[in-house]
Amino acid sequence: MLLPNCVLILGLFTSSLASTQWPFDAGFNYDGLRAYDDGLFTPLEDLSFVHSSSYTTLKHPAFPKHSVRIKKTFDFCDPHVNSYTGYIDIEARHLFFYFFESRNNPDTDDVIFWTNGGPGCSSSLGLFMELGPCRVKDENSTVVHPEAWNNNANIFFVDQPIGVGFSYADYGEVVGTTEEAAKDIASFVAIFFEHFTKFKGRAFHMAGESYGGRYVPVFAAEVYDQNARLVDAGLTPINLQSVMIGNGEFDFAATLLSYYDMQCTPASVPPFLSISECVAMKQILPRCEKRIKSACLDSLDAIDCAAAIQFCETHIVGPFESLGLNPYDVTRECKGELKDSLCYPIIATISKYLDQPIIREKLGVDPVLTSNFSSCNDGIEKRFMQNLDMTHRTTYHIAALLDRGIEVLIYVGSYDWICNWVGNERWTLALEWSGQKEFVEEELREWTVDGKRAGLVRAKGGLTFATVDAAGHMVPYDKPKEALALVQRWLAREII
Repeated sequence: MLLPNCVLILGLFTSSLASTQWPFDAGFNYDGLRAYDDGLFTPLEDLSFVHSSSYTTLKHPAFPKHSVRIKKTFDFCDPHVNSYTGYIDIEARHLFFYFFESRNNPDTDDVIFWTNGGPGCSSSLGLFMELGPCRVKDENSTVVHPEAWNNNANIFFVDQPIGVGFSYADYGEVVGTTEEAAKDIASFVAIFFEHFTKFKGRAFHMAGESYGGRYVPVFAAEVYDQNARLVDAGLTPINLQSVMIGNGEFDFAATLLSYYDMQCTPASVPPFLSISECVAMKQILPRCEKRIKSACLDSLDAIDCAAAIQFCETHIVGPFESLGLNPYDVTRECKGELKDSLCYPIIATISKYLDQPIIREKLGVDPVLTSNFSSCNDGIEKRFMQNLDMTHRTTYHIAALLDRGIEVLIYVGSYDWICNWVGNERWTLALEWSGQKEFVEEELREWTVDGKRAGLVRAKGGLTFATVDAAGHMVPYDKPKEALALVQRWLAREII
């Protein structure tokens, strides 16, 4: 009875304290850094030197265990902007990425990092379905997407963790927690900015959706903490400005309990469960909350936590599943198989598009990857579930980032059930940070696009919570115009 992409995909913090150590501990080399300082090493510096017919391999003596393979991809996705694909190689691990320059001014516009959720779903979904420069039209072609987020920003789409999309490992290495994945991402960010000097000091934003509510706060915290070591080593720190997370999973207990509101109250749509089902669910909520807190949040007992989750799912999720509705948009029926296409047939089309040999060759996908493209990796999902990764709330990371001057945008489509606005609003109001009192006292107000209401917003002291009317789980897919306006105002530091 597990649903992908949010509260019911769980994972465990199995790493020791060593897992949070500085990512360069295993590979940073001060002799190499001195060679760099002495002028014995010159980074490539500019993307114009990147080849299109083959990979250009980038190395840095301060990062002897890391390298980047990158190539220019002509006539791909949007022919009007420069696009690049490649791998960040971390010894035997290889993370695939897409990079698109801004349609406006790539030399001055901000840089966005984007990841989809899952855990285990490829960022090709964000690229080809939601906010990328193009959308897949059919399994053989794409069309330019006018409301792409690279209208005013340079943007990465990264297949992470290892094993997602076109990312892979040589010897079967795996990643089973968000904290482990954060090391790879922090290294990726550092080595890219160190090589391409025009991006040094550029405003940087980390964004994602769904399980990105777990990923992005941890990744951003790792990048922030990494900056202290970069400065100590004489390198340029990353100018991390903000995180942007759509329909995210931050506190799985709060989200699970909010399913009652989405099904039994007019929180977004009229109640759609029977009165008897809702009464039974309401009576079970305190017991469910108590068991989740005791077994999952307080003690991290894998056996007891699994039993508590199964108990809560049976009484809170079971009635919804029997309706055949789309958990990502309660106003629609699920089309296709939830497991295979997440109720959106276009996802299967994206996979077929990326399975074409000519497309893989154009992207520079490593030939060792011979299996069919899979938008979501079940093995990674199961590994994170077994590790109970989800039980680690990232609200603490959000509070810490806010108190260090990193701004946070939480946006939520009003029709999403699985990571809904009710649960997200609750944790933002309960969040303990230096600006909590002022944020809580701020009233929700309407925000508009072209004079029409687009949703509700509460913003104060660096934290912004916004809903997007009539949008589901994937806001840029359902409401591309409103999503772009939201992001453009955020990047321009304008009031939403």
